[in-house]
Amino acid sequence: MLEIFVLCVAGFATGALNAVAGGGTFISFPALVWLGVPPIMANATATLTAIPGYAGSAWAFRKDIAAEGALSLPVMLLISALGGLTGALLLTVTNEEVFMGLVPWLLLVATLIFAAGPKLLALLKGGGLGTIGSVAVVLAVSIYGGYFNGGLGIMLLAVFGLMGFANLHGMNGLKNLMSTMISIVSAGALAVAGLIAWKSAIVLALATTAGGYFGAAYARKITNMKLLRGGIVAVGLIMTVLFFLK
Repeated sequence: MLEIFVLCVAGFATGALNAVAGGGTFISFPALVWLGVPPIMANATATLTAIPGYAGSAWAFRKDIAAEGALSLPVMLLISALGGLTGALLLTVTNEEVFMGLVPWLLLVATLIFAAGPKLLALLKGGGLGTIGSVAVVLAVSIYGGYFNGGLGIMLLAVFGLMGFANLHGMNGLKNLMSTMISIVSAGALAVAGLIAWKSAIVLALATTAGGYFGAAYARKITNMKLLRGGIVAVGLIMTVLFFLK
């Protein structure tokens, strides 16, 4: 019963945080590790169980989703699928100790990039990245997401900012849609590799779905974009510190 309770709470919080800010896997991932799931398997399971939450959030944001910048929506989804598969394949050949050493650094980079997004965009004179630059950053973040789902939403929001996106609600919707694509491809490859803890995954997925829809509905009511951005950065920094301390 304790395991089910922990998974339900972690799943709901994961889905809600992914919908609003990203980084929800940094709740489900440590919860799985705490319950005794090996780190790489915990990461793979967290990736799989995040999918329903991402999809539910994307549906809630469906009216806000729109491509901005140099790439069309179909092209961005195709790149995200290729990157997600590449990242998953890299994870299958990674040592457990190496993986755990990378975790806090990956989230720190994601948080710093998102925090610096507006200033970096200003340096680009508001025009955003061109086609080649946009393809490169979307592919890089998709590989990251396929390898380690934690902080994926934060990374995607940072990339959208660099590409010239302006509507944060639209960015949130597209973030959830692309996270769905990346996670489906990645989780599929990881499942074939036998890296999913299925018993934990079922409970976590159901709770994440509920949290994702709730979080998306709440996020659309937020009008203070600076406050929302600050909250996203705060979440990233807190999780980074916790994993460095671990």
